[in-house]
Amino acid sequence: MNNYYVYVYIDPRNFEEFYFGKGKGSRKNAHLNDDSDSEKANRIASIKDEGLEPIIRVIAKDLSKKEALLIEKTLLWKLGRNLTNISSGHFKNKFRPHNTLHLELNNFDYENGIYYYVVGEDSKNEKRNWDDYRELGFISAGQGVKYKNYIKGFNPGDIFAAYLRQNKRSDGFGYVGIGRIIQEAKPVREVQIDGKPLIDYDLRGNMYKNIESDELCEYVALVEWIRAVESSEAKWEPGLFTNQNIRTKLDKQTETIEFLENTFQVNLRELVA
Repeated sequence: MNNYYVYVYIDPRNFEEFYFGKGKGSRKNAHLNDDSDSEKANRIASIKDEGLEPIIRVIAKDLSKKEALLIEKTLLWKLGRNLTNISSGHFKNKFRPHNTLHLELNNFDYENGIYYYVVGEDSKNEKRNWDDYRELGFISAGQGVKYKNYIKGFNPGDIFAAYLRQNKRSDGFGYVGIGRIIQEAKPVREVQIDGKPLIDYDLRGNMYKNIESDELCEYVALVEWIRAVESSEAKWEPGLFTNQNIRTKLDKQTETIEFLENTFQVNLRELVA
């Protein structure tokens, strides 16, 4: 039956809302006789000590219990730090944590995915090197706005399969690793690994081209390698997914996902959950 309501307690001294609740019948008045040592009871007692009564108002009515719980939780989330409520667990997982509006959070602002990533080694200029990636825990792309945007599309928590294209340096081509993004891509000059600037490492690849340009420099994302092999051990068989783009979603590539899971002994869907 839709006989629930949501109510608010207001301090008449400053018209500040200090408690939200849900109930039916006379539930909204029950707190007036609360003699506990809770913050809510102390606030009501303080109001009464000044010869006043809290203002009690119903703000939503004719609700099911589930609707009342959701409205109550919404109000608690919005004004939580200014209230005397002890927040319940109802619908907790549907609301983002407080003090996180400056962050982009998985499952609120984006959904983690399973991606294909091209290692981008090149035999001519050697800008990038898979051994650097594997040993230090990063991936990169850049030297152009399009490539910068591809790698900046990765979010922390994304899972990716690293694909090494055939080139003159390596003995083979194919998939060489499964990784998880742990830090979004930044200009190479801003990236540190173990407290040391990446550009101070003795890298095999040349990561310094256009280093002062935010548009044209190399962008680096830090990663955790779940599985990674040397380039000579790259995994491949005919029919697997490849693409010229640096970053592509793999979600619908069922045969390739099955190959990767069997070859690298991982469960990609569990890793991204």
